[in-house]
Amino acid sequence: MELQHIKLSDLTPASLNVRKRGGKNIADLLPSLRAHGLLQPLLVRSKDEGFEIVAGQRRYHALCALAEEQDNAEDVPCLVMAQGDDAKAIEASLAENVARLPMDEIDQYRAFAALVRQGQMPAEIASQFGVTERLVTQRLAIANILSPILTAYREDKIHPETLRILTMATKKQQRAWLKLLKSKDDHAPEGHRLKAWLFGGAGIATTNALFDLADYKGAIVSDLFGEDSYFGDSEAFWAMQNTAIAAAKEACLADGWSDVIVLEVGEYFPSWDYVDAAKEDGGKVYVEIAQCGEVTFHEGHLSRKEINARDSKSGDVPKIAKPEVTQAMQTYLGLHKHAAVRQSLTAHQGIALRLATAQIIAGSALWQCHADPQKAAREGIAESLSQNPAQVSFAEQRAEIAALLGLSLAADQTLVPRKHDYGARRDLEGLMKTLRDLSDEDVMRILTFVVAETLPAQSVMVETLGAEMETDMTSVWSPDPTFFDLMRDKTALNAMVAEVAGEEVAAAHITSTARVQKSVIQACLDGTRQAKVKDWSPRYMQFPMQSYKRNDVEETKTRMAAE
Repeated sequence: MELQHIKLSDLTPASLNVRKRGGKNIADLLPSLRAHGLLQPLLVRSKDEGFEIVAGQRRYHALCALAEEQDNAEDVPCLVMAQGDDAKAIEASLAENVARLPMDEIDQYRAFAALVRQGQMPAEIASQFGVTERLVTQRLAIANILSPILTAYREDKIHPETLRILTMATKKQQRAWLKLLKSKDDHAPEGHRLKAWLFGGAGIATTNALFDLADYKGAIVSDLFGEDSYFGDSEAFWAMQNTAIAAAKEACLADGWSDVIVLEVGEYFPSWDYVDAAKEDGGKVYVEIAQCGEVTFHEGHLSRKEINARDSKSGDVPKIAKPEVTQAMQTYLGLHKHAAVRQSLTAHQGIALRLATAQIIAGSALWQCHADPQKAAREGIAESLSQNPAQVSFAEQRAEIAALLGLSLAADQTLVPRKHDYGARRDLEGLMKTLRDLSDEDVMRILTFVVAETLPAQSVMVETLGAEMETDMTSVWSPDPTFFDLMRDKTALNAMVAEVAGEEVAAAHITSTARVQKSVIQACLDGTRQAKVKDWSPRYMQFPMQSYKRNDVEETKTRMAAE
């Protein structure tokens, strides 16, 4: 028997269900489902298509009614019976488990929070009680609620739906709402009015600005019946607010925090997934930005995943949860740099001769006389590489070398056969005869080309040679659509915006989407926007490769050395 979350559309009542009447009499169940969600999972067994309900027919019909009422069908927690399972015993066990789950939302939160403090994750808690993981995270969000509001809820002064909406409110908003609740003259908004009140329905208050109001040049709208005032130009507000957030981020980094994570506007900070961590322990700062413009700095936190990873490795630095450069981007960058360095190597015969000697002595990833396959898993990368002038030039030199040796190569063949390219084996005696008839200059040219063709892509040696020969990537490569398509990390993108368009523009776009920041860079490159530099190339294309994020350079070198 196992707990699964199954689509409502995949469930049907079993024809042998013992309840023949009253299965659709669900009026008494709907209020509980609306308030608390499904607390006890259905008991089901698999059939040819989907699952049939052995126990929980009324709960099923109530869920169907609720899904139609709310126009939203969530997955249903179900216990799937294995062959030989005793349905009655399972139902008894379920009843006992659900009986242990407090009905009050605040008591549920306290029960779940205690388990989180013991190291359990929401999915584990959901499985233990037979409820949805979403219900667990919803209850854990109550940690964000002020105590007076919780007291009002326990005294039945607040509806459960209002409590749930308030979990998304900032502390400042909660205090303002509580003031309205206690007021004899004003009404505290609830339901959809509360959502509009929280998420910008009343405009962006000037009290939410991190910047000096004297610097704001737009209109300010004042409340004629109160002391509140609002920004009339939201676009101008966000540009200045983003600049202030960027400055605050730099101040936090200068103050010694290991990193500052700026969340998307409206993205909620789930405090229960994080553990307090001091600066000296690698603590980070998370910047939460509400739709109403209010900014909250959560200082000194590490995710539970980071803590677990660090503990499991006995003090090693935890892995970065979301790497700056994806595997596809690493392939893209590595292949373009490989093409450029190979082309540079053909003009440095002395280096090629010494490299050949070193690889004969020490060996390398490709010193088995195999050409690098230049594999690109994505079609876009292969197409981009085919347009690289260095790649084109290298192919032309290959044809000239083949002619010197009297070899006929197909368009996709290499001079040195690739690994497992058994159909391209060369005639050793014939090659030796041809080489004996060639001048030393031609033989050295062939050797230099062979060394370049067997240089491993995405290796430390590519980075080392590129730096030594001062290979200029801007002469053979410029940012193309594939580069921007593969670029994912917002922090790195914002740093690129700073390089191309300037620090002020980058600060103004610190919370902008990746798509918007890419468009700013592209506009600078195509001349539709004034650029700070000409012939810009990202740090990734420098030799050796540079990073836009802390601690990534050494990790990149370590990874490449291991490969």
